[in-house]
Amino acid sequence: MVSETLLRIGTRGSPLALAQAHETARRLGAAHGVDPGRFAIVVFKTSGDRIQDRPLSEAGGKGLFTKELEQALLEGAIDIAAHSAKDMATTLPPGLAIAAFLEREDPRDALIAPGVATLADLPHGAVVGSASLRRQAQLKRLRPDLRPVLFRGNVETRLRKIAEGAADATLLALAGLKRLGLEGHASEILPVETFLPAVGQGAIALETREADAEARRLVAAIGHRDTEIAVRAERAFLAVLDGSCRTPIAGHARVEGGRVAFRGQILTPDGSEAHETEREGPAAEADALGRAAGEELRARGGPAFFGGPV
Repeated sequence: MVSETLLRIGTRGSPLALAQAHETARRLGAAHGVDPGRFAIVVFKTSGDRIQDRPLSEAGGKGLFTKELEQALLEGAIDIAAHSAKDMATTLPPGLAIAAFLEREDPRDALIAPGVATLADLPHGAVVGSASLRRQAQLKRLRPDLRPVLFRGNVETRLRKIAEGAADATLLALAGLKRLGLEGHASEILPVETFLPAVGQGAIALETREADAEARRLVAAIGHRDTEIAVRAERAFLAVLDGSCRTPIAGHARVEGGRVAFRGQILTPDGSEAHETEREGPAAEADALGRAAGEELRARGGPAFFGGPV
C-alpha cells in the first residue's frame, strides 16, 4: 500500500536545490513522525536555470529562480516551494507567504582557488569567475587588480570550470558547498567582517499559500526562530534599497540573547565606493532595524549611487 502524500515540495533541479528539498522532507518527517517519502519532491526548471549567457541582473534580477515555483504554488500544483532565501524577491506574489526558514547554514563565502591559500595570495591580475554583482564589487574593492568574469552554472559546473582552468578562482557560498559535501574545495573561508554575505545567504525559505492552513501548520514545526528574525532584518534592509537590481548590496544579521545585530553594505559595481552601517536592538524590532539601516544607506548613497531614483 502506497502511503498518502502529505505535501508536495517544489524545487529547482540543481543538485543543491534538490539537497535543500530533501533536507526539508527529512525535517518534516522527523518533526511529524512520518516517513520523509510522504513529502513528495516536484522538480521545475526556472528562468534562472535556462539563462546562462548573461548576468541575471540583465535578465530581471531576483525572482528568476522562484517565478515558476511560485506560479505552481498559486495554481495548486505544489504545496511548498523550497528556495534559497537569497534568491527571493522582497515582495512576494499576492496570496503567498514565507511560512518558515530552516536553521541557517554557515552564511560566509568561500574562495575556490586551486593551489592558492587565501584571497591575498592570488597573483596580480588573476581572473575570478562570478555571476554575482556583490561578489565582483567586493573583490574589486579588496583587490582592484583582479579581473572578474561572468561565471554561470550550478556549484558542480563552477568547480569543473575552475578545474579546467577557465578562471584562476571563483567564489561560492559555503552553505551550498557544505550541503553538497564539497567544502573541501574551499581554499579560504572569507570572514563576514571583510566580505559581507548576500541577504539571506545560507538560509532555506519555505513558501506556501497564505490560505493553506494545513501546509503552514506542518511547515511551522521545522521553522528556526533565530534564522527567521535574522533574515527578516536582512530582507527589510534589502526592500528599502531594492529599486535597482544592478546595485551590489550585502547584509547580514545574527541573533543572540534575544537581540539582533545587523550590518549592511552598498557598493558601486566597480567597488570604488561603498557605504556601510550597523544596527543592534531587540529581536522584536528586527524589521524596523533593517529598514532603518536601508534608509540610512539610501540617503548616504543618493540617487546617483543607485543609477536613478529608488
